[in-house]
Amino acid sequence: MTWIDIAVMLAYFLVILGMGAYFARRQTDAVDYFLGHRDLPWWAVMLSIVATETSALTVISVPGLAARGDFTFLQIALGYLVGRLGVAAWLLPGYFEGEQETAYARLESRFGPATRRAASGIFMVIRSLGDSVRVFATAIPLTVVTGMPVWQSVLVVSLVTLVYTWRGGLQAVVWVDVLQLGLYVLGGVATVVVAAHLAGGFGHAVSAAHAAGKLRVLNWQLSFSAPYTVLGGLVGGALLSAASHGTDHLIVQRLLATRSLKDSRRALIGSGVVVIAQFALFLLVGTMLWAAGADSGTGRSDLLYPDFMAEQLPRGIAGLVIAGVLAAAMSTVASSLNSLASAATHDFYAPLTGRRDPKHLLVVGRWATVFWAVVLAGGALSFRSTDQPVVELALSVASITYGGLLGTFLLGGLVRRARQRDAILALATATAVMLVVVLVKPGPLARLAWPWYVPLGLAITLVTGWAASLAGPRVARAPDAPASLRG
Repeated sequence: MTWIDIAVMLAYFLVILGMGAYFARRQTDAVDYFLGHRDLPWWAVMLSIVATETSALTVISVPGLAARGDFTFLQIALGYLVGRLGVAAWLLPGYFEGEQETAYARLESRFGPATRRAASGIFMVIRSLGDSVRVFATAIPLTVVTGMPVWQSVLVVSLVTLVYTWRGGLQAVVWVDVLQLGLYVLGGVATVVVAAHLAGGFGHAVSAAHAAGKLRVLNWQLSFSAPYTVLGGLVGGALLSAASHGTDHLIVQRLLATRSLKDSRRALIGSGVVVIAQFALFLLVGTMLWAAGADSGTGRSDLLYPDFMAEQLPRGIAGLVIAGVLAAAMSTVASSLNSLASAATHDFYAPLTGRRDPKHLLVVGRWATVFWAVVLAGGALSFRSTDQPVVELALSVASITYGGLLGTFLLGGLVRRARQRDAILALATATAVMLVVVLVKPGPLARLAWPWYVPLGLAITLVTGWAASLAGPRVARAPDAPASLRG
């Protein structure tokens, strides 16, 4: 790694720290800190959503999927768009009824405060676990390129991200996300150009990939064990996206920060289109790496792109691409810190202490941000590498609760007699079962492909909640329940 590459990376760090300092002056209370004063433009929120859901996992792991396989991962992204359309039509309107601070305030209106805290608590636990994997993934290219130990790269990313998130709040997170998205996309384009040149030209590389069957997008196979099929992509991808973008506070927080329901819909649906293009770009990166002979066919696929950065990219370009990987990682980590702090502050601290003064909650929120930064860094340092691509691993971990969370929201509208205890029982049952399915992989479920985890968790939640609702007297619904949860 040359001094030019190091200079590029240092310049990147200085720019984002400066942006954090700039937005710090605008943080006067918790509404500013967690929701950007509900005045963020829809296009910035759209790009921030894409940057947040990308992380280093997409940048380093998706190219490996294409280099060792084909473009069938793109079927998941097509399902993502379908899921976003459903969220925009049915879930988003409820978030703009009143002044809701988190995604789980809706569950309190329908079921009660215990349901809100249960859902928020599960969100915080699984989000911290999943994003610990993302922080660990960032250490892979840094270790390969710089030679730094894993623990040092984890601490560098965590510390820099904490500084600008702690100071600038959601406004800093969103606007830095916009910068970071442009940076890692530029790095991906630069890699395509360099790899295509090494492969004898872009046209030659595409022809070779087509002849080898590596440009296939659709897999019409009817299978629950194959990870990337049309059915699995459309159903599994749609429900995964509906859960992540309709019930996960990481994304819902951004949608609540837009100026109106119309703007939130623009941001959400637009992000679905952009993310398809983004996945296609990084799959193309992997195909070009294959055409350039960068894949020996052995070793972890997650290392293909980092190894290519270190060995083949010109001086300066390598620093740019590495900065792009850092950008992808830090965008997700920053979003996690802010959303975790928001959930802890609004779903637990404020209702349990009765202290709801926005200026006081700003102080609490900043300390909560520090706490979660320590948790994520500690989780990343304790993580152990596996042979599974990290993008699949992180999505699998997230899927442990996504089906339960989405099912709890739908339960409120589909099962009219469902009570708070029914919702909590259903959510707890689905989470417990999915923990076993994902981590233990018992018996016949051992071969179940990860895109089917959310549909399975959703089904368990709805069936359990419905069955539990039959075991007691029907109760009247809360008069202030959101219209979108009234069936």
